[in-house]
This record gives sequence, structure tokens and C-alpha cells, in this order.
Amino acid sequence: MPAVPNPVVIATRNAGKVKEFEAMLGKLGLEVQSLADYPAIPDIPEDGATFRDNAIIKARAVAERLNRAVIADDSGLCVDRLDGAPGVYSARFAGEQATDAENNAKLLRKLQELAPESAWPQGADAADGTSVELLSAARFVCVLALVVPGKEQPVTAEGNCEGFILGKSRGDGGFGYDPLFYLPQLGQSMAELSLEEKNRLSHRSQALKRFMELISH
Repeated sequence: MPAVPNPVVIATRNAGKVKEFEAMLGKLGLEVQSLADYPAIPDIPEDGATFRDNAIIKARAVAERLNRAVIADDSGLCVDRLDGAPGVYSARFAGEQATDAENNAKLLRKLQELAPESAWPQGADAADGTSVELLSAARFVCVLALVVPGKEQPVTAEGNCEGFILGKSRGDGGFGYDPLFYLPQLGQSMAELSLEEKNRLSHRSQALKRFMELISH
């Protein structure tokens, strides 16, 4: 892909995200590096109002420091019954240094504290035949931003993955809110999918597909 100089730096230290980018971008002949390869780069403040703002802020900051092509993503979970929260605060929903388990626990607590609505909670049957409780419709959102030194305008693309929030965790794969995010078409949580399945369906995968379409024109 001539529009993306090799190697490309992914502006994250999240090992789970790096794995997903390696699996997807490696097929295109792109060598993937991450901020784990550049420990001197400090954390970039994510103070934008939207996922797109944050992705561009991170990509620009790292590209300026390294003088390399940088892809940054900002992604998160938007829950209907919480009016779109945690949104851009997904990684720090339970505090600045919150763990995945703490964020998941707060999400469940917030949903369980809500006054019942006629449509919630709902039930469904999982692929393994067990019944699951669904607390709200939700979606994962990802915005990718590519900044190439010498080019003024970043390239951005958005992807979404629709699903529901489970009443309790399922699966031990993935990261973040994956154990609570249920895909009704598969009867599984995101954490129960193989890496290949997740890469095919995830919000990050959808954003990357749109992103590659944009930079190939």
C-alpha cells in the first residue's frame, strides 16, 4: 500500500489492540510497530470531545515525535440505556487507572441501578443452549486516524459493531468490555470469539476496511 509508508506505528501500548492490527495489517504487507517499541514517548492526553478528535490528537502527537506514519484509534462502548456512556471515557469509566474488571463492574452496576423498563431486561438463548440476560442495546465504535508526516490532512474512518450488554460476563478472550458484549447473530460474547472471528466482525475491523478503501483511491 504505497499511501502508507512502512513500517507503520500504531499509537497504543494495548497488547490486545496491537494483536488485532498485526493480524489485519500484516496481510497487506505492512510491518506494525507500537508504542511499546518507543518507551520514551509519554502518554498522550485524550481530551477530545469525540472518538475522531481523540484519534487525530494521538496520531498527530506521535507522528510529530517519530517522523513516521502513525495510525491511532479511539474506540469505546456506547450503551443505549446509559445515553451513550461510557463513550470516549470507556477506558477510564471507573477511574483513570481502572482495570477492565473495574470498568465492567461499574457498567453492570449502572445498568442494574436503572428503573426497569418494559423492554428490559430481556433474555436470549446463547449458542451453547444456555439462557442469557440482556440489559441494554449497545455498540462498539472505533475511529481510525492516519497521519503521515508532510501531509496536512489525516485520513479517518469509523466502524461500528452492534450488540447487547450481558447481565454477566461470558468468555475469557479479548479485552475491555468484550466479555459483556453479546452478538445475537452468533449467540456469543465478543470474548468467546476466536481472533479471526473477532477481526471479521469487530468495530476495529469495520473501521479498517473503510480506512483501506479510502487510502487506496
